[in-house]
Amino acid sequence: MDIQTYKIRGMHCASCASVIEKTLKKTDGVTSIEVNYGTETAKITFNPSKTNPRELSKHIEPLGYSLNVPSTAEEMGMSPSEHAAHLGLNQLKKEKLAEVADMRTKVFSAIPLAIFAAFVMGWDILAEYSIAPAMSYISKEFFRHLLPIFATYILFVVGKPYLLGFYRFLRYGKANMDTLIGIGTVAAFLYSFAVSAFEDALRPFINVEYQYYDVTIVVITFIALGKYLEARSKIKTGDAIEKLLNLQAKTALVVRDGKEVEILVNDVEHGDLIIVKTGTKIPVDGVIAEGSSFIDESMVTGEPMPAQKKVGDGVVSGTINTSGSFTFKATKVGSETLLAQIIRMVEEAQGSKAPIQTLADKISAVFVPIVLVIAFLTLGAWLIIGSQYLGFSQALSFGLISFVGILVIACPCALGLATPTAIIVGVGRGAKEGILIKDAATLEKLHKINTVVIDKTGTITKGKPTLVDIQNLSTLSDDGLISILASLEKKSEHPIAHAIVNYAQERDIAISEISDFEGVQGKGLKGIIDNTEYYAGNTKLISDLRILFDGSKLNEFTLQGKTPIILATKEKALGFVMVADEIKAESIRAIKDLHALGIKVVMLTGDDERAAKYIGSLVGINDVVAHVLPQSKLEKIKTLQSQGRVVAMAGDGVNDAPALAQADVGIAMGTGTDVAIETAGITLLHGDISKLVKAIRLSRLTMRGIKQNLFWAFAYNVIGFPLAGGLFYPFFGWLLNPVFAGSAMALSSVSVVGNSLRLKTKKL
Repeated sequence: MDIQTYKIRGMHCASCASVIEKTLKKTDGVTSIEVNYGTETAKITFNPSKTNPRELSKHIEPLGYSLNVPSTAEEMGMSPSEHAAHLGLNQLKKEKLAEVADMRTKVFSAIPLAIFAAFVMGWDILAEYSIAPAMSYISKEFFRHLLPIFATYILFVVGKPYLLGFYRFLRYGKANMDTLIGIGTVAAFLYSFAVSAFEDALRPFINVEYQYYDVTIVVITFIALGKYLEARSKIKTGDAIEKLLNLQAKTALVVRDGKEVEILVNDVEHGDLIIVKTGTKIPVDGVIAEGSSFIDESMVTGEPMPAQKKVGDGVVSGTINTSGSFTFKATKVGSETLLAQIIRMVEEAQGSKAPIQTLADKISAVFVPIVLVIAFLTLGAWLIIGSQYLGFSQALSFGLISFVGILVIACPCALGLATPTAIIVGVGRGAKEGILIKDAATLEKLHKINTVVIDKTGTITKGKPTLVDIQNLSTLSDDGLISILASLEKKSEHPIAHAIVNYAQERDIAISEISDFEGVQGKGLKGIIDNTEYYAGNTKLISDLRILFDGSKLNEFTLQGKTPIILATKEKALGFVMVADEIKAESIRAIKDLHALGIKVVMLTGDDERAAKYIGSLVGINDVVAHVLPQSKLEKIKTLQSQGRVVAMAGDGVNDAPALAQADVGIAMGTGTDVAIETAGITLLHGDISKLVKAIRLSRLTMRGIKQNLFWAFAYNVIGFPLAGGLFYPFFGWLLNPVFAGSAMALSSVSVVGNSLRLKTKKL
């Protein structure tokens, strides 16, 4: 059995996933299939002896979909590397961009026509009740001949997907949102066209004054605008894998036959000796054989401080050598490397999510045939029963009015707008608050969250070393102490040294010139300032100087995850400073607010357990998991989900990417790496965790608005059906004039949009 994941072309709504799944499951040779609307992919398990991807694609092509099955390297007579270059990582993205550009052109061409049609519709309705002056004969005739031209363009150009949805429903019995929109707008258009073309012939039978071209124009424009905005927001879905791949070095400098040779990373073999120079990426995983350095491993560990590496220490691909040069022996290459494993985990987590089914799409398969049955039954009832009491001409007139009235009032404009309008306003409000939401599905899922998993570094803390404490044991001022310390540390490349120098520079503390600077390996450094020799380093350095120093004073700070730097002369310790990853000011309040919303908070970190628990206690988090690796984060998410928890994950490093993808909602801090941001469904700008609370509140308000919208959308239909069908005519003489059907439809849309706009005024 083969298990393959393919991109799908032609998916426009959540019900498309269900249609594709049902169709391919019936195909001989297919064992299982999972279609993901969010990523527009299908994970298919099939027997290659019975079927193949191209055959499977042929089964769904009549329905408007296709699998993206690129030609293999062998079929094209290329090597694997040439084939990869030929296909290009952005091939599908370019297709999507072209599709969105086409949608934009059509939508923007339709908007002026929709505004004009709405103006005519409003004038006509207001004139009916003498609120506005009646149109002149010339104006009315002008509009009656102009609107059909507009409607024809809108229906057959902008509304082509909806016409195809109608056609496929008729031919294959598959219904989705496109089907609903297609039936409603085609019914309004055909009725109006018949009245326009055969006005004199139909005048004795029906009221030819009412046409519904404006309905066709406005409905299609609104829905197409929503589709365009949705497609635009999803355009970066595949960027996470692309950015992960871009982290990988393209070449490696290896030692072959005693010479340095630069080769492609794909050609590196186990046991190769690889030279890594300052500022370059490490191409594969391995063990240092010669030299030492500080390596930025934030893409793996998420921790801000570069790690010191010496002979015998392991290094991983994609990390960056920040200082010095070293040689290492390759132990894992190609798909074996940690970076390759992270890429694979992200792909699997993204593809394993269940398809998103919105309420409107679930109902559409039932709603469409029910509306059609009701419309035809109503027409038949008028012709059979009505003819006995009113005569055929009057019964036909009432029957046609009722038939079209039902289809018009059942037009899925409000149903189609209920979700996108609330989502559009919600996403806009989020952007204003610094909350970037990738797609509607994420905003919808966020309101169900009951557990938030937070990565410590860059989320709870600032994500970079900062000088946080000064303990002065001398007669010097604090600024004087920092001046000496910063002067020494300015010569060092260590990240902790940068934190001390930055502290001095931010406060305009003088930094002096030093002489006889010397680094003391693994302990600290020394130098002479104004004829006095100073030492800066750890307790080992002070011990070597045989200076009396009570090391217990440092214990309280080191238990808090802080790193001490002691300043001393040959005779005595002058003081010490503590460097740590500082807690963000807003973290404590944010955690408290999350608890108030009934949400459990779990903190994950690669830190030492004691330090992690101390940080957790400061911000109010009891559930703390320390010593966590990328795989462990992913497993923790899966464990919580298996317990029935709906989990949001907040993180900022590449090491968080698999967990962000696995979580029900991934939340990236805006100060983090691009890959974390692209993998996540929500990005909080400036790394402000307090925005997470606002994002959850926004999601809950938006979902409440959507449910209200759907209620009103269906309420209009439920109330309007009996009126449009003439159910009350025998008792009260009530028969819904088609103009009221059109206004009811318009009013339902206005109420839905108006209710969505209320989100702008809500306090988060």
